[in-house]
Amino acid sequence: MNTVSKSKLKAHMLEYFRRVESTGEELIITDNRKPVLKVIVIQNGGSVDDVFRKYRSKTKIGSDADILEPAGDNWELEE
Repeated sequence: MNTVSKSKLKAHMLEYFRRVESTGEELIITDNRKPVLKVIVIQNGGSVDDVFRKYRSKTKIGSDADILEPAGDNWELEE
């Protein structure tokens, strides 16, 4: 198992993803040395629909939520 910090991953993301894809070895992403994400290869995935089918019934959106609307406050950009 390999580990990499978020900042190092950002600079070399494609390289890390290609390595995971070719070797099948998982990659743990850290933030301040704490593991926060795991990147793995999807085995025999098929289509996107096939891969995520089992999660469809487990995701819920509030009845008054509009998934096409922004979820948070507007951020002001400093110029």
